[in-house]
Amino acid sequence: MALPEANMSSTRSEQSSRSHDTIVGNEQPHSEKPAASAPGDQMSSDDEDEGPQTEEMIRRHSIVRDLARNYTNTSHHFTGSSADLFNAADANSPLNPSSENFNARAWARAMAKTMGENGSGFRQSGLCFQDMNVFGYGAETDYQKDVGNVWLGLPDMVHQMISPNANKRRIDILRGFDGVINAGEMCVVLGPPGSGCSTFLKSISGETNGIYIDDSTYFNYNGIPAEEMHKSHAGETIYTAEVDIHFPMLSVGDTLTFAARARCPQNLPPGIDHNLYSEHMRDVVMAMYGISHTINTQVGDNYIRGVSGGERKRVTIAEATLSNAPFQCWDNSTRGLDSANAIEFCKTLRLQSELFGQTCAVSIYQAPQTAYDLFDKALVIYEGRQIFFGPADEAKAYFINLGFECPDRQTTPDFLTSMTAPSERVVRPGWENKVPRTPDEFHARWKESQQYQIVRAEIESYKSLYPLNGSSADAFRENKHSAQAKGQRLKSPFTLSYMQQVQLCLWRGFRRLLGSPGVTIFQLIANTAVAFIASSLFYNMKPETGDFFKRGATLFLAVLSNAFASALEILTQYSQRPIVEKQARYAFYHPSAEAFASILVDMPYKITNSILFNVTLYFMTNLNRDAGAFFFFLLVSFIMVLAMSGVFRSIASLSRTLSQAMVPASLLILALVIFAGFVVPVDYMLGWCRWINYLDPVAYGFESLMVNEFSGRNFTCTAFVPNAQIPGYADVGGLNRACSTVGAIPGQSYVNGDAYINLEYKYFHAHKWRNVGILIAMTIFNHVVYIVATEFISAKKSKGEVLVFRRSNMPSKAKSDPEASSSRPIPTTEKNNNEVANIQGSTSVFHWNDVCYDIKIKGEPRRILDHVDGWVKPGTLTALMGVSGAGKTTLLDCLADRISMGVITGEMLVDGKIRDSSFQRRTGYVQQQDLHLETSTVREALTFSALLRQPASTPREEKIAYVDEVIKLLDMQEYADAVVGVLGEGLNVEQRKRLTIGVELAAKPPLLLFVDEPTSGLDSQTSWAILDLLEKLSKAGQSILCTIHQPSAMLFQRFDRLLFLAKGGRTIYFGDIGKNSETLTNYFVKHGSQECPNGENPAEWMLEVIGAAPGSHTDIDWHQTWRDSSEYQAVQTELQRLKAEGSANSVDQKSDPESYREFAAPFGQQLLIATKRVFEQYWRTPSYIYSKAALCIQVGLFLGLVFLNAPLSLRGLQNQMFAIFQMLTVFGQLVQMQMPHFVTQRSLYEVRERPSKTYSWKVFMLSQIIAEIPWNTLMSVFLFVCIYYPVGFNKNAEFAGQTAERGGLMWLLIWQFLIFTCTFAHAAIAITDTAEAGGNLANVVFMMSLFFCGVLAAPDKMPGFWIWMYRVSPFTYLVSAILSTGIANAEVKCAANELTTFNPTNGTTCGEYMDSYIKAAGGYLTNPDATSDCKFCTIKSTNVYLKALSASYDDRWRNFGIGMVYIVVNIVGALFLYWLIRMPKNKNKKKTA
Repeated sequence: MALPEANMSSTRSEQSSRSHDTIVGNEQPHSEKPAASAPGDQMSSDDEDEGPQTEEMIRRHSIVRDLARNYTNTSHHFTGSSADLFNAADANSPLNPSSENFNARAWARAMAKTMGENGSGFRQSGLCFQDMNVFGYGAETDYQKDVGNVWLGLPDMVHQMISPNANKRRIDILRGFDGVINAGEMCVVLGPPGSGCSTFLKSISGETNGIYIDDSTYFNYNGIPAEEMHKSHAGETIYTAEVDIHFPMLSVGDTLTFAARARCPQNLPPGIDHNLYSEHMRDVVMAMYGISHTINTQVGDNYIRGVSGGERKRVTIAEATLSNAPFQCWDNSTRGLDSANAIEFCKTLRLQSELFGQTCAVSIYQAPQTAYDLFDKALVIYEGRQIFFGPADEAKAYFINLGFECPDRQTTPDFLTSMTAPSERVVRPGWENKVPRTPDEFHARWKESQQYQIVRAEIESYKSLYPLNGSSADAFRENKHSAQAKGQRLKSPFTLSYMQQVQLCLWRGFRRLLGSPGVTIFQLIANTAVAFIASSLFYNMKPETGDFFKRGATLFLAVLSNAFASALEILTQYSQRPIVEKQARYAFYHPSAEAFASILVDMPYKITNSILFNVTLYFMTNLNRDAGAFFFFLLVSFIMVLAMSGVFRSIASLSRTLSQAMVPASLLILALVIFAGFVVPVDYMLGWCRWINYLDPVAYGFESLMVNEFSGRNFTCTAFVPNAQIPGYADVGGLNRACSTVGAIPGQSYVNGDAYINLEYKYFHAHKWRNVGILIAMTIFNHVVYIVATEFISAKKSKGEVLVFRRSNMPSKAKSDPEASSSRPIPTTEKNNNEVANIQGSTSVFHWNDVCYDIKIKGEPRRILDHVDGWVKPGTLTALMGVSGAGKTTLLDCLADRISMGVITGEMLVDGKIRDSSFQRRTGYVQQQDLHLETSTVREALTFSALLRQPASTPREEKIAYVDEVIKLLDMQEYADAVVGVLGEGLNVEQRKRLTIGVELAAKPPLLLFVDEPTSGLDSQTSWAILDLLEKLSKAGQSILCTIHQPSAMLFQRFDRLLFLAKGGRTIYFGDIGKNSETLTNYFVKHGSQECPNGENPAEWMLEVIGAAPGSHTDIDWHQTWRDSSEYQAVQTELQRLKAEGSANSVDQKSDPESYREFAAPFGQQLLIATKRVFEQYWRTPSYIYSKAALCIQVGLFLGLVFLNAPLSLRGLQNQMFAIFQMLTVFGQLVQMQMPHFVTQRSLYEVRERPSKTYSWKVFMLSQIIAEIPWNTLMSVFLFVCIYYPVGFNKNAEFAGQTAERGGLMWLLIWQFLIFTCTFAHAAIAITDTAEAGGNLANVVFMMSLFFCGVLAAPDKMPGFWIWMYRVSPFTYLVSAILSTGIANAEVKCAANELTTFNPTNGTTCGEYMDSYIKAAGGYLTNPDATSDCKFCTIKSTNVYLKALSASYDDRWRNFGIGMVYIVVNIVGALFLYWLIRMPKNKNKKKTA
């Protein structure tokens, strides 16, 4: 939909419109298809492309323009003002997009007239391309990386970093393309997947990521060079991919309003403001695409409920339409739409091309003939070679003249695409040795043709008419600049100014928040709850020295909670990155504008969250009750939130993949925590890592809060040495005793807060506000980095399509032939009608009668299927068709016994007998989604299905041999050992569909095969190949029931029978199709329909007959007609015969008991095979294994080096405790790494393998758990070595003479921790749908366990209410065991600042004075013979320190045993929770036979 530009000066408008076809006002542009538009819609000026630009030509153009202007002004029916157009209040007006009478063509005419009267114009841009060559670089290695061979690629990786393209070979993708697409023309691009259609569209639209355009290529966009067009006018040539990427929480109306406003011109007609214009254009486009009813519905995605898939596709199309681009490239944008909506899409493009002069290049798979007829030109591509370009209505004749034949009822686009498939193209008799066969031969014949010479002449004419940087280019630039906001640069591709972009993104950001307020509110409530829990742990601290550690821990917890509240913003940034980059390509806004707006949008939430959390924490824990201190606490906490938000956003924007962002983020979080100054005070930081403290924003915030809390306050001492409670020391006072807290002065009963933080942490009051300034500077710097990086660094794009093999199975050609091209030909099925596959055939008849399905939707009962009858017999191919929403897939699921809710009634019988529990295993179900394990090879996927689903009595060798038969049948020999991979690096779409079918065939289903939408989203060539395959299977005796959506006439003819459903699941027809569909068409004609015209597609004709096609209507109730027909009676008679015949045959017939088993393989075999596959998945995912290893090694080494050789002083003991405490924090990262792999396996299991009864759910869960144990055992070795020895735990064991036992036990405890982590992760993810949700649940439980394990607050210091949490926390026993194993039975050596100084009584030495006290309370003196300044250490043995933490060395093995019990509980819990939450219980499903 071209958005018109307004208010250009009349002088400039006249000059531009009369010079060239670049700007069009109210006149209609040239089109080569007058027949496609109504009279009066356009004036043709065929002489535009003829000859050089001369004065006579300009004069003729001017005359034509004047005639067109006069003609248009008299032919329009709209006579109102611009305000009348944009405020059409008449509910019946054809100009009102909210009216049922809305007419897009009438509206477009009125818009053209309105804009013309206001001196406006529509920008136009055609394209001339000559000698177009596009290439890429392909890596020589295309083997699958695994844990063992990934190192082999390191030299190449280093070489590639030095010289990116040195180790790659050039791959020519497109070669020798020439052509002209004039402004206002539509060009259809045809070719199979992999032929280069997408590359062509990307190249001409400037989307050249990963591909390169040869320097010799000539591009001319109506006089504008390619470099300028793709840089300064990026939004004028857009590329729309087939994927639908939107903000799921945003409504459809807001999504499209944003698009309309982002490209709204500055100069609008009088009385029209930008908001009115944008909303009107939004409503018009929504009306054109039939999505007006979704204006307030969320767009949604795969996880969030929203509009339907087809509606989401139309939202994508509408958004691109509103971009106002004069040159649009649409890449398979009709995927997911039925043929009716695909035709409507093309008609809309036709309308805007005719009336506004927009140019469109469109690739369409399975294009209906009606859609094809709307195009002006056609381009046919065969493996990167241009084999035709020219008028669309001449393409068919061109190839017929080459010697090919177009079969009856084959559409023109299917005929053109068949030229690229040797197995499909039909050669006319006598031309067998004359027609071209290879892509190069086709290209050569094209170059020699008369049509090519016409194209060459058209190119030369175009060059003359539109010279580069000529007057047409100047007019284009002026028109674009007039639409831009004031102050916007001429070379800027954006319409809005930078601040307008920020404002618009800000508006959208708040609309997104309003679209999902529940998420924000839940986060606020959850964070406030965490604040209450954490605060209750340190509830109402007293201003005493006994709470010094708790007070510091409280502030440390506050700092961390505020600092890391933004950690998940990394995930948020990556989730919206594809959307932002797409809209930046549309020239909606700078990515940095969205980044800046997102900072502002998050402010209300961050402010609210900060206030709720910090106020709760501050007053519940009784921090400094001073108004100034309180508001300073709030200020610093909020600045910390902003500073760390900038850090995490910068990490996300500086990296190109999520894995690149998460690895440094994990290590960064650990470093920021350790070097904040609480875990390791400044004095204890080793020189090699002291610099981290200077760069740590958390450190500055923590110091300021500690100063704010302690400075200027005196705290009552609660522990004196000697203690008056010890007999003999009750009357001691004055200088003869001292407070045992750091910073105490002998004789004083209090400790000054400044002295304490100075001696203990090296914190100073002078740093309080200095640190605030540093934090603000860091905040600004981090956000500037984030904004700049967002603007210039894009996410990593996928590569071109390439097969990946196991290294041992790589084809010799790929290994040794340097000339081998990566752009391999598309495999096709060779026809051999005499071949009968050696494949399992069906022997039973499956039949059903009166099948109904009822379900409650929003509390209201609804019937989805209504008395459906039918059967599938061996050797037949039955089509299941119907309108959208007719219940085709639902019927398939009901018949296949895959429905787990609702009420199903009716009879579903196999040879007259009710389906048993083995039915699902004995049938194949080919789903629409091609779900496979990415790491498996094709052969392994087939073998897995064969081993587990074929009867256990079948020998293994026979099953493996049958897999080879399936591979041959499916023509998969070429890629049988290829890895499934992902699209782009693995199997292509057709190969995946073949594998999906193969997996079901490998199971040797003895009953029948269900196939759901096998051709959906595929091109016509691939669809033909899939139908070839199904036909081959039916000839082999297989029973097949297949749903299919809008097939072409030739595809439809390949089915034997048809079951046709109307809305509501009501039968319209069931019976034979007949030769040339005569049986089917005769039925409808007999009951009142018109004859099916010759050449018409019967599948589309049926929809028109029953009134389901757009614009069609019928007065006949075809469902009732069917029920009253003789054909229906014949069906009922046959069903009764089948039932009676089956019952008779079953009398006294003994069945094989094995056939009734739910699973074919025994439990042990299931577990062995399933576990082996999980092991293979992990082995072939080196990124996971090495990321886990890197995390354990990095965290271990980091902690080991930070706490290197920790002394046995009081602080040294605390450091060793914190080393263990920090080691436990790897829990969160390990869980986040593990869960996505579980979700991948679970998706495959629940969608395909569980319904097929491949193996038990218990096997699935156990195999996942078992596969993790060996890898975590290896990781425990890394973690043990990196922490145990550097920290010095081994030296503590040597001191006690227990090196072997304590070393072994320490490893066992670390191993136990990792096994606990992985089993707990399985329990958490078992009940959640996504890895993110599972990770959040696991982290909440982890944090609670960590809070109450006795480290942050000893059990005797906890409020009595929480003591149960201390006892149930698994980390209570783990930390106790690890700490006691690490430091028990050793002597403590206090540091100088840890010694308490006091004087003995007169006439005694320190030793004599403290002798009784030491015997009673412990501790030791460093100077027992001194008579003054006694130096006393309160602890002599590490066991005393352990006792204060309620830990004991004697309990080490008991605690280890308790830890193993927790692991068993995790495993049992994972199994139970999976069964409880995710296994269908069939409580609500009722069936009657």
